Amino acid sequence: MRSGVRGRWGALALAGGVLLLSGCGIRTTQVPVNDGPAPSRPPCAVSGAPAAEGFPVRVYLVCASGLKPVDRVVELPAESAHDGRVRVAGALLAELRRQPSETEREAGFTTDVPDPVVVGGARPGDPAGTLRLSRQPEDLPPTALAQIVCTFAESQAAVAGGAVVLGGPGEYPPRGYSCQERVRERPAEPVPTLSPLPSPEPEPSAPSAPQLSGSVLR
Repeated sequence: MRSGVRGRWGALALAGGVLLLSGCGIRTTQVPVNDGPAPSRPPCAVSGAPAAEGFPVRVYLVCASGLKPVDRVVELPAESAHDGRVRVAGALLAELRRQPSETEREAGFTTDVPDPVVVGGARPGDPAGTLRLSRQPEDLPPTALAQIVCTFAESQAAVAGGAVVLGGPGEYPPRGYSCQERVRERPAEPVPTLSPLPSPEPEPSAPSAPQLSGSVLR
């Protein structure tokens, strides 16, 4: 008789456990549930050309731990006290400081270039083609410096061979940089410097109208 009572209490306890599990929302089935494929990695690509008037340019933003190019459109002042190289570099740097658009963010793009960072021309005694940033290049986050170097390298801001000569506000001599493949793939690592410094390309004959090459100021 005692065994029968224990059996009935065991059955009731089992039934109660099933009800508790059901009430807590826990599945009691052992059949695997297909919730669909896992979310895919951001594509790191923005479809369509920017719908705006101005000069088409290409900037490098951060996506999936690397640098990827994004096409944008910028406006340049008709006249400036600076040469064409500084004007182009200033417009590109402003684009790098600007936060990505909603479409770019949805594609996974971010920027590490801090605001404010501005660019100016060479000082007396600097190598020709030097650009001076308002912060020492080596003091910038490595990814930010990689973005600046790779963006400038595909524009009129570069010197011979796509190299970029950068200095800072201090008295330290400028250094040369290039946008190598490893810089684009691993921008969080220190950007290597060039030695000796490359020679500059000649300035265009009409600084107020920089030459365009495809979608890149050059």
